[in-house]
Amino acid sequence: MASIRVGTAPDSWGVWFPNDANQVPYTRFLDEVVAAGYEWIELGPYGYLPTNPILLQDELEARGLRLSAGTVSERLHQSDSWNAVWDQVTEVAALTAALGGQHVVVLPEMWRDLYTGAELEPGELTTDQWKAKTAGVDRLGKAMFEQYGVHLQYHPHADSHVATEQEITRFLEGTDPDYVNLCLDTGHVSYCGGDNLAIINRHPERIGYLHLKQVNPEIVARVHAENLPFSEAVTLGAMTEPPLGVPEFPPLLEAVERTGADIFAIVEQDMYPCPPDAPLSIARRTRTHLGGCGVRSLQFAAEVRRTPHDAH
Repeated sequence: MASIRVGTAPDSWGVWFPNDANQVPYTRFLDEVVAAGYEWIELGPYGYLPTNPILLQDELEARGLRLSAGTVSERLHQSDSWNAVWDQVTEVAALTAALGGQHVVVLPEMWRDLYTGAELEPGELTTDQWKAKTAGVDRLGKAMFEQYGVHLQYHPHADSHVATEQEITRFLEGTDPDYVNLCLDTGHVSYCGGDNLAIINRHPERIGYLHLKQVNPEIVARVHAENLPFSEAVTLGAMTEPPLGVPEFPPLLEAVERTGADIFAIVEQDMYPCPPDAPLSIARRTRTHLGGCGVRSLQFAAEVRRTPHDAH
């Protein structure tokens, strides 16, 4: 029987950085996750949540929360990149494992500047760079599992070298399924013109983790027509609240359910920056929408629990 455990992440509270005046304090994020009815969370950017595993465990246990994954980025197509990437992993994977998490989501670094859209390197990899990236990610996945017991889930991302459906297919065909699987971010796939359902049906055994996200197709069309950077797309509302955008979740979740997978589905809605009072109501409505999708294998927290934040 499939099991799809639904959680959320700091990203859905407008958190992109370890420290930023535009972001809510981590304690408010944790309180509101509980108030919205979720049990599972991701670390978000390393340093946003406490990095001391004892302190973080105390914060999570006090709220009945559990950790699904940490997140790092990679640029392993560059010959001098291994040490910098591994330094990230040693911090994030160790903290994730200490909190009982079994996954680390790995994102490709963007080839254009997040804010200006300036080209930092060519948008397409050479054949040799593709080989370096896939070999490097295989090495990373093997080392992460052997040293920390965590599974590498690779997350395609807009404005990166692994973004389109074609690039995702090439990446999966070039990597080892024993150590590398796919974090299917439904929003980024749609943002880049891909077909989420086709990816699930074509590579069911490689879907190891989900990020549930929708995009506004009209805004995305404008973004591509004007060649806007990802941060501006987010500010314009490219990532939108379900069920207002695409892709539709029920067919995708039903397809994942048919694979029989035991998998996390983490709700994300890129909203940096956002008003501090906006995320909680969106999170509650999104949970209600997902709960009404009719997918029997979805699992949420048993009940919405009262938190200290609710008392204020």
